[in-house]
Amino acid sequence: MLTFSSQEIKDIVISTVVLAFVFQSIAGDFITSLIVMSVVFLTHELLGHKLVAQHFGCFAEYRKWTSGLILAVIGSFLGFIFAAPGAVYIRPTVKKGFAWTIHRLTSKQMGLIAIAGPAVNIIFGFTFIILLPYSLEYASLVFLAARFSFFLALFNLLPFGPLDGAKVINWSWKPWLVAVILGISGFFLL
Repeated sequence: MLTFSSQEIKDIVISTVVLAFVFQSIAGDFITSLIVMSVVFLTHELLGHKLVAQHFGCFAEYRKWTSGLILAVIGSFLGFIFAAPGAVYIRPTVKKGFAWTIHRLTSKQMGLIAIAGPAVNIIFGFTFIILLPYSLEYASLVFLAARFSFFLALFNLLPFGPLDGAKVINWSWKPWLVAVILGISGFFLL
C-alpha cells in the first residue's frame, strides 16, 4: 500500500507543476500539460518505482531535485528541455516493531525497481494508442499522453549515470533491450 509523507506530497506537487510549466510549449497550454504530466510523470514515479521498491521491503519516497527543476525552467526559456525533476529515493530498510532492519537488495531487485517506471510508461503509452480512435474529443490529449509516456520511458532507459537504464543493464541487458525496443516501437507508432 502506498503511503506518503507531507514532504513527499509537497515535492510531488512542486515537481508536477514545474514539469507542466516546462512542457506547456509542447502540450499547447498549461492545463493540458498539467493533466498529461500528472498521468505520465506520477505513474512513472509512484506506480513504477515507489510501488515496486515498497514491494521489496524498502522505504521509498519521492524527492524533488531543486537544481534539476531550475535547470528545466531555464532551459525551457532558452528553447531546449532537459528535465530531471527528482527521483524516488530508496532505503532498503524495514520497520519491525520499534526497530529498523537493513537488508541488501540484489542487482535483480534494483533492476526491477529501475525498470518499473519505464515499464509503466510503456504500458500506458500503448494503452493510450489503443484508446486514441475511441477518444476523438480528447484525441490531442491522449496523443500527448502517449507521446510523453514513450519519451519519458526512453529517456529514463538511457544507460548513463543515475538514470534507470544503467541500473537495469547492471542487472541484465535483455529486459533493458526489450523495454527500449517497445518504447521506440510505441513512439514511432504515433
